[in-house]
Amino acid sequence: MKIAIAGTGYVGLVAGVCFADKGYHVTCVDIDEKKVALMREGFSPIYEEGLEELIRKNNELGTLHFTTDYKEAYRLADVIFIGVGTPELPDGNANLSYIAGVSRQIAESIEKDCLIVVKSTVPVGTNDKVEQFIKDFLVNDVKVEVASNPEFLAQGTAVYDTFHAARIIIGTESKEAEALLLKIYEPFGLPIISVKRRSAEMIKYACNDFLALKISYMNDVANLCELVGADIDDVAKGMSYDERIGSRFLNAGIGFGGSCFPKDTKALEYIAQNYGYRLQTVEASVAVNNRQKTRLYEKAKKRMITFEGLKVAILGLAFKAGTDDMREAPAIDNLNLLLAQGAHITAYDPKAIERARIDFPVGKISNGIMSYTDDPFTALKDAHICFIFTEWAEIKRIKPHEYRDNMHTPLVYDGRNLYNPASMKEAGIEYYSIGR
Repeated sequence: MKIAIAGTGYVGLVAGVCFADKGYHVTCVDIDEKKVALMREGFSPIYEEGLEELIRKNNELGTLHFTTDYKEAYRLADVIFIGVGTPELPDGNANLSYIAGVSRQIAESIEKDCLIVVKSTVPVGTNDKVEQFIKDFLVNDVKVEVASNPEFLAQGTAVYDTFHAARIIIGTESKEAEALLLKIYEPFGLPIISVKRRSAEMIKYACNDFLALKISYMNDVANLCELVGADIDDVAKGMSYDERIGSRFLNAGIGFGGSCFPKDTKALEYIAQNYGYRLQTVEASVAVNNRQKTRLYEKAKKRMITFEGLKVAILGLAFKAGTDDMREAPAIDNLNLLLAQGAHITAYDPKAIERARIDFPVGKISNGIMSYTDDPFTALKDAHICFIFTEWAEIKRIKPHEYRDNMHTPLVYDGRNLYNPASMKEAGIEYYSIGR
């Protein structure tokens, strides 16, 4: 079976590599020639644990190919998965221009009956439009059907999640399309939930937004814990034993970021508004998250007279550990605020520095100065204040006394609650975290 993948971002690349690893003949398509050349050499353009190894393995086996020639890739494909981005528009709606562009390329290229599968996160009803759009632009007399197959990957564990998913969601409008997708996923040996296309589209948003709600709820409760003298870690532990709640996504912090939760909460808000309905719970989640991202900065601002000329250590730039993705990362909001106040920042992250340099190049930015290091202790050396924004293992391994020994002023604002407050106090650290 020949499978083509449109797009080599997180969704498309991980899907294509994992399909190839199951023995399918996979061709991944991207318009970026440099990116394609990189992947042909066995290098991954994104950091995901295990991804680069699988690219090299399947390149060598001949099951995985990368190209910019979409016509050749789509021409005789049995199935084409669309995994291009659907970034947020200013009004909160999803930008479907990449979906439309790929759909037209497919329509003008395919020469045999083909199933088109949309893995990208799209508003409810989009797959109906994609199917009609492709049919409108078909060049050859072929049968086309569109199915929905939303991804549920967590960045940082995307490869593992693909092979060990809790379930696979497929949305189809015919038995033929359903049977073909069931056959494709049979080698994975995972539970498959088969529903109608619109239900599949809604499942994706409902899941992501529920998790975003859970995070914002815990952050809201954490903020109240600080006021009443409770400890959010104790509260989360007590909650986790309730099977109706579960133990995941109960960690308080400085809010969610990444390519999914921020975009998908706003997109579902927009969808509801178009139907004259308000999703007040989702609206609240977005509002709480926007405030939470800079909560530690606001605390520090009250503590300090000024940030001007101070050396500020930033530990962690990616929105979460295990990825180099900085989209909607809390670090971005805080960097902008600190630089505007004249801070001299030295930032450390084991994977995301190159991405950070794009928007925050080395040198003078606004009223401050930006620099980077590949050693967390260099960031801490003689720093007047430290902010922790990402829960990397490399940061967790720093001992409390090492903050005291390296910093000019042992003042630490921990947005991921990595340390025990009592241990930090005992080491002579002035320590602030979330909800404790």
